[in-house]
Amino acid sequence: MVAFILVMIAVSTAAIISGVLQSNLNTQVAAAVRNVQQVGPSTSAIDALAGGPFPDGTVLVLRTPGRGDTGAYVDGRSVRALDEAQVDEIRDAVATGLPDSDTIDLPGLGDYRIGVTANQTGTVAVLGLPLSQVTATIGAILTTVALVTAGGLFLLAAIIAIVIRVGLRPLRSVAETAARVASIRMDQGDVAIDERVPADQVDEHTEIGRVGAALNTLLDKVDASLAARQRNEELMRRFVADASHELRTPLASIRGFSELSLRAMRQAQDDESRQRIAMAVETTEQSLERIQAQSLRMTTLVEDLLLLARLDEGQELVYGTVDLTRLAVEAVGDARPAGPDHAWSIDVDDEPVELAGDTSRLNQVVANLLANARTHTPAGTEVTVSVTREGHDAVLRVHDDGPGIDPAVTPQLFERFARADRSRDRKTGGTGLGLSIAKAIVEAHQGTLTVRSAPGDTTFEVRLPAKPRDPAGVQ
Repeated sequence: MVAFILVMIAVSTAAIISGVLQSNLNTQVAAAVRNVQQVGPSTSAIDALAGGPFPDGTVLVLRTPGRGDTGAYVDGRSVRALDEAQVDEIRDAVATGLPDSDTIDLPGLGDYRIGVTANQTGTVAVLGLPLSQVTATIGAILTTVALVTAGGLFLLAAIIAIVIRVGLRPLRSVAETAARVASIRMDQGDVAIDERVPADQVDEHTEIGRVGAALNTLLDKVDASLAARQRNEELMRRFVADASHELRTPLASIRGFSELSLRAMRQAQDDESRQRIAMAVETTEQSLERIQAQSLRMTTLVEDLLLLARLDEGQELVYGTVDLTRLAVEAVGDARPAGPDHAWSIDVDDEPVELAGDTSRLNQVVANLLANARTHTPAGTEVTVSVTREGHDAVLRVHDDGPGIDPAVTPQLFERFARADRSRDRKTGGTGLGLSIAKAIVEAHQGTLTVRSAPGDTTFEVRLPAKPRDPAGVQ
């Protein structure tokens, strides 16, 4: 389109200049014809041209009563006669009715613009000026315009190429970044994507710059997802290892006691004495009791794991109206016989705090928190349970004045199989799933479970959406 416009401008300019030059030539022809109007009846064309200044290449044919037809032309500083053929062609052109200031082609001389005049003596003059200068000027103009147009197009193409190259530089950076990211193996191991589009190639105000910004945002999210995947894999590996260990211990006990029972029974068969039979019965009874205890431990562990899986899937909750105040009072009442060496107290409002939830599961949360306080604090520790309403939230807190939680353990406290005592041979027992289950139940109720701990001041806080005091006032 740009090239077409430039060509049209060049053609229009050449046409206008050609018209101006043609008009000037016509004016020159008319002036030269006036100069020869006063020639005498016996004057020849050579004499007429020699008598006045005429431009180089001027052609004159005179028909006078005294000398007939004569022709001549200006050749530089001299005047030369036309041959008969050239004179005849000019005469024939005039005889056919050639209009004033028109063009003829003279053999050996080229194109001429001619004019015709006559005077009172009967002399007829035909004068012509060459078109070669006009043609040469127009040719030079067209050549110049063509060169300028071609140069302009080349310069425009170079500028456009540079502008496009500079404008697409951010897109090349995006492509290079994407290629580098594509070469990273993401199917295994700890994968981190550090590649980003350079900051100087990211501009929120341009379309291409926004592509780079969008790619960086995408890479940030992918990197975060990969990091989360790696953390989940590590947690899963640790979860499987801990679960395997927890199950291996009771399984080993069951195997050992069953072998002991079988050995005692075989010995009793070999020795039928009453004493041997009595010992075998006693040993078998003790072994079966231990087998039963370990089986119960495995059952508890499997049930806890199954509960966590169901909570992760959004199952297992049966909703109803829960009186959190009453639930806390009953939980403290159940905790007193289990921990007689601790001081238990309850702090609740006069008005019950109610919410929508699963009563049995929320009771399990409070029981786990109280068992945690009883298990991990020394005798004489005071444990206080409080229930209150704060805005639209029902808040339950379990506070103790025990030694507190190790700060290094706090970030992983709610993870599965997490324990303050990392050793396998611990005195407190339990599966390490209590707080994980409590947190999962609370989150399934759209609530939060947090902990704040310092020596002598540890508080677990459960915050759940409460029922409004005036349901009719809620839109």
